[in-house]
Amino acid sequence: MIGVELFAGPGGLGLAAELAGVRTVGIEWDANAVATRVAAGLATVHGDVTRYGPADIPGTILTGGPPCQTFTIAGNGEGRAELERIIDAVKRMGGRQYVDPREFADPRTALVLEPLRWALADFETSYNAIVLEQVPQVLPVWEAYADVLRQEGYSVATGVLAAEQYGLPQTRKRAVLIAKLVGEAALPEPTHRPYKRGVPHHEGDPNLLPWVSMGEALDLPEPFTVISNYGTGGDPRNRGRRTSGEPAFTVTGKISRNRVIDAAGNELPRFTAAEAGQLQGFPAGYPWSGGDIPQQIGNACPVLLGVALIKAAIA
Repeated sequence: MIGVELFAGPGGLGLAAELAGVRTVGIEWDANAVATRVAAGLATVHGDVTRYGPADIPGTILTGGPPCQTFTIAGNGEGRAELERIIDAVKRMGGRQYVDPREFADPRTALVLEPLRWALADFETSYNAIVLEQVPQVLPVWEAYADVLRQEGYSVATGVLAAEQYGLPQTRKRAVLIAKLVGEAALPEPTHRPYKRGVPHHEGDPNLLPWVSMGEALDLPEPFTVISNYGTGGDPRNRGRRTSGEPAFTVTGKISRNRVIDAAGNELPRFTAAEAGQLQGFPAGYPWSGGDIPQQIGNACPVLLGVALIKAAIA
C-alpha cells in the first residue's frame, strides 16, 4: 500500500501512516514543513497540491488535512460563512462539474475541496481508502463528501473525535472522514476515556484506559501548571489553566506563548519544540527543522489519532 498525503505539513498523518505500515508520499508547499519532513525521512514533493493529481503521484490510499484558517474559531471565519456554498460546490463536483476556486472570498477556503478533486479524478484506479481530518466546523463538508463518495461506490463514516481518547496528552477535537471501497467504513473505537474537568484520572469506563496527562508525556518536574491564552479572545482574565496531571489544551501555533509555572507560582521555561511536539504525539527526538516550528506543530494532525484513523481505513 502506498499513501498520498495532501497538505502534508511536517508529517502528522505521514508519520501516522508509516507507523500503521503504509508508505507515504506527502505534498507540501511550505518550505519549513518540507525541511522537517526531509529531516524525518518522509518522502516529500515540495509543491502546490492544486498543481498535481493522481496521475502525477499515484497511490492506493488518499489522506489529508486541508488548511483550517478560514474555518477555525481562531481564524477569519470566511470558510464558516461560506459553508452552504462549499457544500453546493461538493455536490457539483460529484456531478463532474468544474468548480472555480475564485468563487470563494478567501482562496484557502477552496482548498477543502482538493481531496475530492483527487478522489474523483479520472485515473486508472480509485483509492482503496480515504482518510481526511479537519477542525470540527468542517464536518458538514465531510458529510457532503460522504454523499458523493457513496455514489462512487465507497462506504463512508464521518464524525468528530476527541484526540485524548486515542492516547494523546491533549484535548483536541477533529472532524474526520473514512471511506473504503471494500468493506464497511467505521470510525476507530476509542482506546482511552474522555477528559472531563473535575473527574479524577482513575475514574470512568473500566473498559478504557485513563486519558494521558502532560506529566506522563513530558519529562518535566511535577507538579506544574500551564496557563493558556487559547480560546480566550485575547482577554487575560479568561486564560485557562491545566495542571500537569491533566491533558494539554489544544496545541496551536501559539503554544510557545503558554506560560508554565511551578506549584509556588514561579515561572518555568516555556515548552520547547520537542515538548510541544510530544503533546501532538510526535517522538521526543523528532527533527523539527526550518522556521516557525510552533506553527508547524500546531498545524499537524495528532499522530496517534492519525494512526487510529489509518488503521481503521485499511482494516
